[in-house]
Amino acid sequence: MGFLFVALGGAAGAMGRYAISLLPVRTGFPILTLLINILGAALIGFIAGVAGDNSDVSPNTVLFWKTGVCGGFTTFSTFSLEAFTLFESKAWLAGGVYIFLSVTCCLAGVFLGKKLSMLVR
Repeated sequence: MGFLFVALGGAAGAMGRYAISLLPVRTGFPILTLLINILGAALIGFIAGVAGDNSDVSPNTVLFWKTGVCGGFTTFSTFSLEAFTLFESKAWLAGGVYIFLSVTCCLAGVFLGKKLSMLVR
């Protein structure tokens, strides 16, 4: 049943992301993506705060909002929550390493993926 809640939330999040991308804002800086990532991070923080120790919030509701909506809207929100959680638990080194590796390895992944795509053209 959890998969259904994730799927429904993911669809809603993806549609929200697409809707924001349609705003007529064109600059050389990816301002809309930055806005999406900030909104997603704020939303997942709110959800984590509300659902954290609250047994009144059903696991399916958390799956819908946290994994589904936020995941479909931006996975950056999950990354931000995980990094924040590491810092919150005073795991400074782990948090810094996680941020560094996430950014550098993901950029490297994009680079590698683009290079590999040239082989199949």
